[in-house]
Amino acid sequence: MEELDTATLRKYDSDYLWHPFTQMSEWEGADNLVITRGEGCYLVDSDGNRYLDGVAAIWTNVHGHCRAEINEAIKEQVDRLEHSTLLGLTNDRAAHLAKRLIDIAPAGLAKVFYSDNGSTAVEIGVKMAFQYQNQTGHPGRTKFIAFDNAYHGDTVGAMSVGGIDIYHEVYSPLLFPTIKAPCPYCYRCPLTEDRNPERCGMLCLKELERLMEAHQHELAGLVIEPAVQGAGGMIVQPPGFLKAVRELCDRYDILMIADEVAVGFGRTGAMFACEKAGVTPDIMALSKGISAGYLPLAATLTTRKVYDAFWGAYADLKTFFHGHTFTGNPIACAAALASLELFEKDRLLEALVPKIAYLGERLKALLDLPHVGDVRHEGMIGGIELVLDKEGRTPYPWKERVGVRVCLEARKHGLFLRPLGNIIVVFPPLAISMDELKILMDGIEASIKTITMDN
Repeated sequence: MEELDTATLRKYDSDYLWHPFTQMSEWEGADNLVITRGEGCYLVDSDGNRYLDGVAAIWTNVHGHCRAEINEAIKEQVDRLEHSTLLGLTNDRAAHLAKRLIDIAPAGLAKVFYSDNGSTAVEIGVKMAFQYQNQTGHPGRTKFIAFDNAYHGDTVGAMSVGGIDIYHEVYSPLLFPTIKAPCPYCYRCPLTEDRNPERCGMLCLKELERLMEAHQHELAGLVIEPAVQGAGGMIVQPPGFLKAVRELCDRYDILMIADEVAVGFGRTGAMFACEKAGVTPDIMALSKGISAGYLPLAATLTTRKVYDAFWGAYADLKTFFHGHTFTGNPIACAAALASLELFEKDRLLEALVPKIAYLGERLKALLDLPHVGDVRHEGMIGGIELVLDKEGRTPYPWKERVGVRVCLEARKHGLFLRPLGNIIVVFPPLAISMDELKILMDGIEASIKTITMDN
């Protein structure tokens, strides 16, 4: 393949590409990074500059970039079979991976439905719950509880169960209505001025139960991001919240759909956030880390109880009419299988323990900075909220793009970061070393000080 110089690559990008979540009037013509290689936890641009990947290729990378064992598994699979439909056939990699996923999933999940990204995994869960209620004698149960500040993807169904106005409001005429519950522990929570997470969580649970009791007759399910609301600002739920939600769903006979797209596969320190909380959802959506950040792959896991509601004669029309062209792609499944082998070979979850502790210490220390209003931490996830006035909890005006400026400053320290508004996201590959984690946090701290020192 022809090697092109940086100027040519930037021109092609500017002339022909439309980037996600990007105002292209600001992008076009800028000296944007062109990434050409990955080496461990680093990205390498077309000029040979190296950047420690602080967001794990947008929350997907587990073992580092270009890990030899996964590379070899993909190369081997390409020579055997590139793709085969699951419509009327199966393939060895899809079947094997389904078994492995059920082996490691929270007890009680029994079936795997493949797709290709987090949005579709969530939409499948929503459709499953809707059809389940219809086929078990509850055709009036058509609505879903969704949480304020939630994000589940960008397809229409996934947006419908989301709750972030900046992403979703413009599309509101397209979305189906949901019953919104308050999200737990955000210090801008409308239920309380108290920043105590346990108190906020308790109030949110009380309101959630009120909504369930009032709307039980029309509720098909509840959709929740376990442990952490990701795109909403890395909002960490208080201890026990997820388990209490599970108990409420049981009490009111509502299917619980857990969106583990961002937090699954070791990100919270356990293989799954639901497992860490001692919870088995009725439906669980997986993507991102499932293939270690290599290839598009997603899975929606469910219980035998849900699966059995779709069982019947052909003429009964109980079939789950949903599918994707690349469902169960064998190359993606081969990458996922290799990733799961590395979890065991590297004893990755055990290796996370000291890194999680160190990350927590460094985040907590940042609260001493005058413009750090809050930090959030769960496993290998961090969020640093930058504020104009710490005492009054006054946020920076969003038009000042302070988060973006901090992330651009971080490039001078050899880091690549991507903010959520004025929240600096810390989401490195799980394989990051302690030395690299120190480099990451040192660079973040220095960049925050540089950008906020004049405010």
